[in-house]
Amino acid sequence: MFNIPFHGYRGSIQLLKIPRFMPVLLLVGDIFGLFVCLGVAFWLRLGQIFEGFDTVVCGFILLVLAGLYLADTYHPDTQIAGLRAPARIVVSTLIAGGITSALIYLSGTWGQYPFLGRGILLVSLGIFTIWAVFSRLLAVKWLRSHAEQSLWLMLGAGKSGIKFAQMFLEQNPLGRLVVLAEADPELTELAKTASNLSYITGSNDLSAWSQQSWSGVVVASPKDFSDIQVQQLMQLRLQGIPIYRLPDICETLWYKLPSSLLEDSWLAFSAGFNLVPGGISLKLKRLVDLILTGLLLIFLFPLMLLAMVAIKLDSRGSVFYSQVRTGLYGKPFRVYKFRSMYQDAEKRGAQWASQRDPRITRVGYWLRVLRIDELPQILNVLRGDMSLIGPRPERPEFDVKLKETIPYYELRYLVKPGITGWAQVLYPYGASVEDAYEKLAYDLYYIKNYSLWLDIAIAFKTVRVVLLGKGR
Repeated sequence: MFNIPFHGYRGSIQLLKIPRFMPVLLLVGDIFGLFVCLGVAFWLRLGQIFEGFDTVVCGFILLVLAGLYLADTYHPDTQIAGLRAPARIVVSTLIAGGITSALIYLSGTWGQYPFLGRGILLVSLGIFTIWAVFSRLLAVKWLRSHAEQSLWLMLGAGKSGIKFAQMFLEQNPLGRLVVLAEADPELTELAKTASNLSYITGSNDLSAWSQQSWSGVVVASPKDFSDIQVQQLMQLRLQGIPIYRLPDICETLWYKLPSSLLEDSWLAFSAGFNLVPGGISLKLKRLVDLILTGLLLIFLFPLMLLAMVAIKLDSRGSVFYSQVRTGLYGKPFRVYKFRSMYQDAEKRGAQWASQRDPRITRVGYWLRVLRIDELPQILNVLRGDMSLIGPRPERPEFDVKLKETIPYYELRYLVKPGITGWAQVLYPYGASVEDAYEKLAYDLYYIKNYSLWLDIAIAFKTVRVVLLGKGR
């Protein structure tokens, strides 16, 4: 067995890959913990054991769980506004406690139910806060240990392989990567600067590496394999070690498909891409769009009126703003938004918008942060120009440059653009060619893996993004 030296890495764990079961496991633990903490509080305050729950308790549990989700505590490795998961749990439970107390007071139901008397709900919430914080600390400890033990093998390199190695080292800093490839100056230089990357040349016998406990094998250049090497790869696969091509590993680890790693042959034989013209998925998506936009228009109309008044009082000009964007199959259409910039903001031509753009008005800043400026696009959805969820439509002036710079850029227009999307909920604000490349990677993942469940997940994540002030 080969001994591969790696030096320790002391970095942030915010970029660790979270196993898909981790959020579900934490959710199940929270539900169980809430029931246990309610029972303990009931016994401490009343000296008896409860036998069942009513609608009040169920509503309280749902409120607490919703707060934990919106505070993004089911990703215990993340840091938001300088707050790690334990701090966000405390903030979330304090808000849930305040809302619970206000509802009990305003409804006049104090003492009418066993759980509403003697502060049982608030006592249980305090105990549960300790439970939730402790469970996240254990989860983070397990994630760090799991990441430190991960060991990946990459076969071949080339331009795409080096690109993947750089992404791996950036987004999985505690993982370890071994590269078997021909001599390459760029890869040699990368290995000198990365302590968790080992670069080995002249080793073509894969059977010598079969005893390592690989987390997976990444195939960067499959065209160079001999028949013997293919058989050795098959043996690794039969040992339970997953084998990935470059796009597949990015799809699995990071929920995106970088266009620089794609090839026509991979796109031709890859599964997915269910939003084809005339397909049942496309028709179902359109039906859901019509139903939900009708309901949104009814419930959000008062908020839209308030936004219109605020815009009018803040600066001169029209309340609405329209712009030509690129839609399905590259056809232009006019998108409608609430005006968030000063009048004549683009008299010098089309420009990328920035997060602290001086052209944005005071009211416009908050409209953008809360995404209220996007609400008039509900009319675009009803007209059929857009969908509620999909890639954000870009301006034709920028499309010309992006098509020339980014491979497979036009694939994003195989589906209708959306008000929100996978890139908007997973990638931070950005307005540059580099940001467009990263957003396209998430858009391509959405187009390939579309499902109703993915749309539901994006809808929930959008609510969380808006409430945490991470809009745009």
